[in-house]
Amino acid sequence: MNHSTHVFPAIPTQLTGQSLVSHAGLSVLTSFLNALDFRRLCEDRFSQFVPATATHRPGKILGALTLSLAAGGEQATDIDQLRAAPDLFGSVASDATVSRFMGRIKEQPEAFSYGFATMTRSLRSKVWNAAGPRNPARLATAANPLIIDLDASLVHVHSEKESSAGTYKGGYGFSPMIAMADYGKANGTGEVLAVHLRPGNRGANSAKSHIEVLTQALAQLPDDFYDEHGNLHGEKILVRTDSAGSSREFLHHLDSLGLQFSTSYSLPVLKERFIRWIDEKKYWEPALDANGDQRDDAWVIDATKVLELRQYPPGTRIYLRAEPLHPGAKANLFDTDGNRVTAFLTNAPRFNVAFLDARHRARGRCENRIKTLKSTGLGKLPYWSFAANQAWADLAMFALNLVAWLQLAVLPGGHEASVWDLKRWRYRLFSMAGKIVSGGRQRRLLIPVRAPEAQLLCQLQEGIGVFFQRWRRGELAA
Repeated sequence: MNHSTHVFPAIPTQLTGQSLVSHAGLSVLTSFLNALDFRRLCEDRFSQFVPATATHRPGKILGALTLSLAAGGEQATDIDQLRAAPDLFGSVASDATVSRFMGRIKEQPEAFSYGFATMTRSLRSKVWNAAGPRNPARLATAANPLIIDLDASLVHVHSEKESSAGTYKGGYGFSPMIAMADYGKANGTGEVLAVHLRPGNRGANSAKSHIEVLTQALAQLPDDFYDEHGNLHGEKILVRTDSAGSSREFLHHLDSLGLQFSTSYSLPVLKERFIRWIDEKKYWEPALDANGDQRDDAWVIDATKVLELRQYPPGTRIYLRAEPLHPGAKANLFDTDGNRVTAFLTNAPRFNVAFLDARHRARGRCENRIKTLKSTGLGKLPYWSFAANQAWADLAMFALNLVAWLQLAVLPGGHEASVWDLKRWRYRLFSMAGKIVSGGRQRRLLIPVRAPEAQLLCQLQEGIGVFFQRWRRGELAA
């Protein structure tokens, strides 16, 4: 007889009618949506998308889709996970109801886009006010402006959809342009301000697309960025892009708005004497790492007096950075001494070369936000209609921002969860199991005390309760 030792306990499985919940951790998001007065805002903006006598109102439909995306859903039908726990999530719309709702969006895309933009701006103003001393709008100054990152990405699709096209990488799909707010490493993960869906054959260096998504992003900023006449305080905002945003047309547009900018720049073919000057590192100063500490193997320099910039906005300066080539990287014309030389342009009022370089290199954080946004719904656009897919992209953005707002306004500063990305929230908190019990004419959600993040869930629920009371007292007026 053979005996085997199991790796894990072998427990028989059977079905039960008990009120068990597999995504009990999502209760923090349901509570947060309630505290934000989400239902009323949706009723005000989107009531035209449902019949007047409909049981499932816009807030419930959009809220269910948002929760599903935050939990890792990829299709509208994935809300059946919420439908399986009516005691926690209430009555959830059927797949047919959601389909009809999205069909009405397809018929009135401009109305939905306007309603969604005004709703998210109102919610953002409320959340940022609740952040108190960490309010990104109050922290923004000319010396330390709010940073808006702009970047394009590719979303591949495997069937023909409206306005999809071939991409420069040989794929097929869309090339959305995304605007993101990076309000500092110590204040959370940042959020997405706008997603502008585009056909896959639209170039990343389109000045028109940069202007369009930036316009949408600026419209999302709270009133603190505008004076009493509605004029933008441009000096409190810095737009950061890769080299695709370095076109003269786009930079002149930024200058006309009074905005600061920091954009990567492709070096032109230089003269031999300039290449030799680059090799002379005695003119350079050490670069800084992400923590502000000096690096011994990287250097930066202001090259404005050596490299002439023509037809760029007044005050534009060019900075160079030199660092060792990464393993496997191929040297180009300028990498004559084994160092890779890169450049960026800026019109910032600060002239600390190492600081400006470190701030520009922090643009890499926007890549994490794009990756997270794709895993929250943007990576799989489920509809044939372009308007419906744009609405889906907006919902993906909202699901990501809902968690970012929790980190900013509910969690205390310095909490370890304030820098978690959405995948970690899903694994550590949202997937937490629970049980619904009734007693004393009240239902309660029971969470295992040994669950690793049980205390975090209770802390969030308590913080959301405080947030709601502040809103009721009128302290968070948008």
